[in-house]
Amino acid sequence: MKHFDFKLETKSVSEAGEFEGYASTFGNVDQGCDIVEPGAFIESVVKAKSDGRIIPMLWQHDQGEPIGVWKDIAEDAKGLYVKGQLLIDDDPLAKRAYAHLKSKSIGGMSIGYGIPAGGAEPDPKRRGVTRLSKIDLREISLVTMPMNIQARVTGVKAILDGGNLPTVREFEEHLRDAGFSKSLAAAIAGKAAPHLRGEPDAKAIDAAAFLQALLKAG
Repeated sequence: MKHFDFKLETKSVSEAGEFEGYASTFGNVDQGCDIVEPGAFIESVVKAKSDGRIIPMLWQHDQGEPIGVWKDIAEDAKGLYVKGQLLIDDDPLAKRAYAHLKSKSIGGMSIGYGIPAGGAEPDPKRRGVTRLSKIDLREISLVTMPMNIQARVTGVKAILDGGNLPTVREFEEHLRDAGFSKSLAAAIAGKAAPHLRGEPDAKAIDAAAFLQALLKAG
């Protein structure tokens, strides 16, 4: 599961807990250097509707914390339009999310998704940027900030727990999330590159220990 985060663009919030806005927009590059192309959601959304499958509305990507239902999910020229209903009369967390939504203390919406075969390719004009032409939409969350730091940290921990090391890009992203500036994160990742790539003269165990220390500190 990957996540793509966006600044919250809510068009309206009613007293009944209904709101509408965009869970994703086309043309902007996210923190993971991905960009969604027009048409990327159509097949997934249509299939979910035809299969009678619900796209969950979650709080902070927590699968154990659904907070409402999406009444409408559709792609238009701008991005992925959504209209939702928070269950404020039945769920205390949904009521709290509603209060944050009204006060604008929630900063973003975020999608959880997979990428089908052939759904991603490098941008020919921008190095390091990936264009997503097809997305398997799994869930849409309300998130505190439009960059899901915890998802990144959990992903790096999972890689290490599996006895592997993250890529240089994943390592640099974690450093950014941990509070390092872009230039300093790039410099540190550059120094760690031989370890992360498993070059013969580098001691991978040293890199793993360093990463584990950073994760504990974060």
